[in-house]
Amino acid sequence: MVFLKNTSNKIAYYVITFAFGIFLFGCNSAYAASLQYSPSAGDFTVGNILNVSILVNTGGKAINNADAVVNFPASLLEVISISKSGSIFTLWVEEPAFSNSAGTISFNGGLPTPGFNGTAGKLVGVVFRVRSPGVASLVFSSGAVRANDGYGTDILQTRAQAQFNLVSEEKRLDTPPIARDAPQAPKISSPTHPGPEKWYAKNTVTFTWPITTDITAARLSVGKIPTAQPAVLYAPPISKKTIENLEEGVGYFHAQLKNNSGWGGATHFRFQVDTKNPDRFDLTLAPRKDPTEPQVEIVFDAHDETSGVDHYEIQIDGKETIVWRDDGSKTFKTSALNVGTHQLVAKAIDRAGNYLTNLIEFAIEPLNVPIIVVYPKELESGEVLVVQGTTYPNAEVTVWLQKDGKTPNTFTVRSDGTGNFTFISEEGLSVDVYKLWAKVTNDKGANSNPSEKITFIVKQPTFLKIGAFAISLLSVLIPLIGLILLLVFMLWFGWHKFRNFKKRLRKEVGNVERDLHKAFDLLKEDIREQIKMLEKAKTKRQLTGEEEKVTQQLRKDLDDAEKFIRKEIENIEKEVE
Repeated sequence: MVFLKNTSNKIAYYVITFAFGIFLFGCNSAYAASLQYSPSAGDFTVGNILNVSILVNTGGKAINNADAVVNFPASLLEVISISKSGSIFTLWVEEPAFSNSAGTISFNGGLPTPGFNGTAGKLVGVVFRVRSPGVASLVFSSGAVRANDGYGTDILQTRAQAQFNLVSEEKRLDTPPIARDAPQAPKISSPTHPGPEKWYAKNTVTFTWPITTDITAARLSVGKIPTAQPAVLYAPPISKKTIENLEEGVGYFHAQLKNNSGWGGATHFRFQVDTKNPDRFDLTLAPRKDPTEPQVEIVFDAHDETSGVDHYEIQIDGKETIVWRDDGSKTFKTSALNVGTHQLVAKAIDRAGNYLTNLIEFAIEPLNVPIIVVYPKELESGEVLVVQGTTYPNAEVTVWLQKDGKTPNTFTVRSDGTGNFTFISEEGLSVDVYKLWAKVTNDKGANSNPSEKITFIVKQPTFLKIGAFAISLLSVLIPLIGLILLLVFMLWFGWHKFRNFKKRLRKEVGNVERDLHKAFDLLKEDIREQIKMLEKAKTKRQLTGEEEKVTQQLRKDLDDAEKFIRKEIENIEKEVE
């Protein structure tokens, strides 16, 4: 009984242990991640491109990090580029890198919570060029896939391999024997993709080939293998085929014709398709020690997964387009630019003509403006202008000299080793108001802004001023003297006319006076006769009182009239004088 009891306990122990082990194994296998390649096999021709994506299968558990080192045969393959485009990772502990000399590819990337969970998550893409024929294997020499569990648990279980058959262009694979009198291999052409080495941004391709009346059937196929045998039968035969939605990259169209003697040789027509724009294009301003440097270096970082970047088209400030091909430095250097803010717009264009556009702005700072130290405030006409200033040593100084409101003239001088410069006008200046300003350009082509404008006056010489004053004075005096002489003449003429008028008037007054005296004398004689007659009558008889009064009044009036006439004549004579 004890034995049974002990035996049953041991059995239970082993059962429980076995079950627990299976449980643990099951748990681990449930979350077994793998690293793999896509594609993992295939035939590729020397000189062609081989695009390989490195993928992760998380095995049903979310991950947030993976790293790996891949070994490849450097004698058979060379890496053209490695890309993060389309990667599930957004954070990189170690940027994807490669070494063609060592034959290695490495990366270490991740992403934040909740991580990634899937069967074919792309980590990086690698573009190889086939260098030599042979069998090329891609092997993960190390790697890890870490769960998003807070502990970074490595759940990588499988590191798959890839193996590619690399063949020369001349070699044909699986070529069956050709029957006697069978048709020759057809001459394939393509109106849509005529150049086998050129890339086209169309994934619909048309192929044509001539057939004769004895052809009874044709076999066609399309794919990535350069020398595959056509397999799709067309009976009766066709001489044209259009295929839509072809895969990106290098492809091959295969055609074979049959007559009554059998199948002839196959023709393999190469075509290249790239319909996608470059997947990345970044522009970065290279570090600058001197912000006044007129030539700026821009780092161009573009990548195209399929055909590769062919060239760049560049415009600076909307001016002439520059076509630039990268020599491997990825650095474009502008020509000497003026002071100010500039905009560079560039297109990264792949070999099929697809492009991605980007732009960058940058500024060229100005040099310090020249300082004009010595200059005249006034000059006399004909004098030569001399201006002195200071700026950078051994630099070119541009001087502008402008008459007021006119187009300025431009002159160039150089500063000496201490930065001093002198500008001397080529000829004397004429009378006017002038403005002068300057800017400096160093040997690198860097410029300053124009300096502040100085103003000076060019006047006439002193002796010319006196002569001009005298001329101005005479121009005033001569008309004035003429006016005075004219006025004197007019006064003399008026006085002369008035004098003659007075003479005539005096003569006429004299005549009037004589006539008046005669008339008055006659009147006076008549009145005196009347008075005498009254005095005679007085001797004969007594005059009445009234008659006596009239007589006395006549004498008095006669005396008064005589006095009045004399006085008035005297006044007229005075007025005439």
